[in-house]
Amino acid sequence: MVVPVAAARRIWLHAQRLDVAEPFGGGPGAALVAIEHLGYVQIDSINVIERAHHHILWTRIPAYRRSDLHRAQTVDKAVFETWTHALSYVPTGDYKYFTPAMRDRRTGPWLSWNKGITAEDVRAAVKRIRDHGPLKISEIKDDVLVAKDWAWASRKPSKRALDIACTWGLVTVSERTGIIKTYELTERHFGWGKPPRAATEKQVTAYRLDRALRSQGLVSLASACHNEPRAKPAVRELIEERVRRGELVPVTIGDATRAEHWATPETLETIPEPVGGIVHLLSPFDPLVILRKRLEFFFGYAHVFEAYVPKEKRVFGYFALPVLVDDEIVAVVDLKADRAAGTLLIRQWTWVGTGNDRTHRHRIEDALTRFEQFQLNGAFHR
Repeated sequence: MVVPVAAARRIWLHAQRLDVAEPFGGGPGAALVAIEHLGYVQIDSINVIERAHHHILWTRIPAYRRSDLHRAQTVDKAVFETWTHALSYVPTGDYKYFTPAMRDRRTGPWLSWNKGITAEDVRAAVKRIRDHGPLKISEIKDDVLVAKDWAWASRKPSKRALDIACTWGLVTVSERTGIIKTYELTERHFGWGKPPRAATEKQVTAYRLDRALRSQGLVSLASACHNEPRAKPAVRELIEERVRRGELVPVTIGDATRAEHWATPETLETIPEPVGGIVHLLSPFDPLVILRKRLEFFFGYAHVFEAYVPKEKRVFGYFALPVLVDDEIVAVVDLKADRAAGTLLIRQWTWVGTGNDRTHRHRIEDALTRFEQFQLNGAFHR
């Protein structure tokens, strides 16, 4: 089946729930519903403006409050932090699908990537929590500090040991305030007598594909296995099996005959109509943006995260946000929160695609005002 690029774009926007104003409702429970639908929400510590995880949720939940995510993680224990393609919030109901990867990491290269940390260090960090209860890094006073080997690393070896223990599933982040994490034994935090039974390899493969179909509508092998190249053979095999059973349909998008995509028959039965009245300032870590090649293919816009690009070589700015108006990306704005003044600064505004001053500026300015109010409501959280 051939699907025009514009129609494919609308399918993806609908799957991401970016084509309606309030797709997940409001109230404290909306954050969990959004994370369950998307499958994950990426965590990032950069705070030039609002942190990425809060920004992604607010984009889809206009009434979102940061306390909603805190409640989901710490009170209801309905989400937890783990690695997808990056560190992310994931529904606790999906924990069993991540257990095999957690176990694999215990014998993988993680220790060699964390210089000076041994398996004994990890066990000692876990024992400290087991014996004395939940632990913040700031509460550890007896570490011998080491030099950082990258900008966002910690000088405390115990922090590295605890983060490894998290990737292994031995401890979990029971609470997060800004970038300050509290660690707790996984079973004790969730109240488990024993953890959920680990999913089988086939179940993990089906979960990966189903998550992509739900949140992307049209999937490719690359989009379903983002940053997981080893998963591709098994996912392809499952796709081919579902095609034979009539559960998936091969799709050609536009004239891109070499880019394989698939969708369910139900997805293709009713292609969403063009949206209207929607403006979103997208986080660079939004699920729509993080799949860079897919974004360029569907929207004709190539996003580069320029925080790591030398200043003189930047095109759009340090922390530029793609601006979605209806079903097109029409501008990129580089923002910075002036926390002392309680306002947002526009450091750079760039038109892209069909974007222009006459048609789009007023609508984007309204969206910027709403985003500024969201930040003000949180007193520009650090």
